[in-house]
Order: sequence, then structure tokens, then C-alpha cells
Amino acid sequence: MRLEPTTFEPEHFLWDYSNGVATVTLNRPERKNPLTFDSYAELRDMFRSLKDAHDVKCVVLTGAGGNFSSGGDVHEIIGPLTRMDLDGLLKFTRMTGDLVRAMRACPQPIVAAVEGVCAGAGAILAMASDLRLAAPNAKTAFLFTRVGLSGADMGACAILPRIIGHGRAAELLFTGRNMSAEEGHAWGFFSRICDDVQAEAQALARELADGPSRAHSVTKRQLDAEWAEPIEIALDMEAEAQAALMQANDFKRAYEAFAAKRTPEFKGD
Repeated sequence: MRLEPTTFEPEHFLWDYSNGVATVTLNRPERKNPLTFDSYAELRDMFRSLKDAHDVKCVVLTGAGGNFSSGGDVHEIIGPLTRMDLDGLLKFTRMTGDLVRAMRACPQPIVAAVEGVCAGAGAILAMASDLRLAAPNAKTAFLFTRVGLSGADMGACAILPRIIGHGRAAELLFTGRNMSAEEGHAWGFFSRICDDVQAEAQALARELADGPSRAHSVTKRQLDAEWAEPIEIALDMEAEAQAALMQANDFKRAYEAFAAKRTPEFKGD
């Protein structure tokens, strides 16, 4: 689908767009914003479509009603999964993995604003974002073992250790316990703890949207691409990426602005 940011009206979450910043709000507050088969799929399709939505410079991902997300809906997902055959289960697990893949592949930085409950697949959505801010009451739990499943869900065994370290990730994935906002901040999962996490997430998104969007997309791409590369390969990859950006107009504008002692205006070209 082609996403027009000023007219996009999703069915299973809220969308707001203003001056380059899109805000995606999981919106089932009466049940702490659980995910369903349909919301998984629509989120996946939306993040995929952001590749060509050049007016969107940054995305804020959050939840309504003081909670981020309680994860997969017990009645609308967990129950039906117990009655599926292996083909149906694989279709579901690959679809949820495709949501994470789409979040990592979209060129825009994603800022997660986390309040209250952030559990299961909700914790994965925060993990798959590029930056995470926490309210003081944020409680993050990768609680798959609580329902008899492994911590190997939606890329958690690959991504979480890279954020907080192998030992800490192992503890959270084996026990399914809550990680407090303070722990998450100390461990590097959260960039900061904010009394008004929504306002600070919007301010950070505004800062990123006003910056060099093409360069930000390269930073995001290379952070993922260089995970498994030796340093010699990574250095070559970064040399090529940076040299290409040095040919861009944003780089020239930044130099001219610096020379003239004024703030540069980035246009993403």
C-alpha cells in the first residue's frame, strides 16, 4: 500500500502526523493495548510502507491510557493459537517476525514512548524501536516463559543481548520478570526516564525530523548491517556510506551554514 501521511486512517491503531513526525498509538486502553492478528498485520504493512513515505522523517510509537502494550491478546491470539496446526502457527510466527523486520527496515528512526505495562510482544515492539524513553512507572517483561514458550520470539534472542548484554537478556528471557524503568535505564534499554514521556518523545522526534533525514536512515541501516561484520568490513562499509553522503546537498548546506554562523536547514537530499 502507498501511505499518504496526511490522509492515512488505520483501522487498528491511531495515527497522527505533523511536520514530519508520525505518532502511532496502540489504542485499546481498557485492556492495556493488546495486539491482535489484525493489528500485527496492519502495523507490519504500515512500517513496510514507510519506505516510500518520504514526508515522514521520524515515528513515535506509544500506547493509549497510560500503558504501552500488554502484548498478544489472551483471548484473540493465545486461545486460537492453541487450536492451530503447525502450518498455521508458522504463518503467525513468521508474520510477527515480519513486523520486527519491517520496523528495522523502515528508514525513519522509531522512538518508543513507554509507560506502564510493556509486556510480551509489547516489549518486543519497544525493543525493535531505535530509541526508547520510559516513564517512571514503566514495567517491561519478556514474559513468554509464563505461557510455556521460549524467549526466542520475534528476534528477542538476537536483538535484546545487543542492547543490554547477554547475561541480562538471558535473565529477562528465562524468568519473564519485570524490568523496572530504573533497571532499563541503567542497562541501556531506555535512553532516559522522563516525568512526561510523551512530551519528551515528541521533542526528540521533532529534533530528529529537523535533522538530516537521509543521514539518519544511513545510521539506522548501518547499525543493523554491521552487527555481524568484522571491523575491517565495517570500516569499508562506513567509508562508502559516508562518502556518498558527502556528495549530498545537506552536507553542503551544513558547511555553508557553519561558515555563515547560522543553523543549517536540512532537506533530506
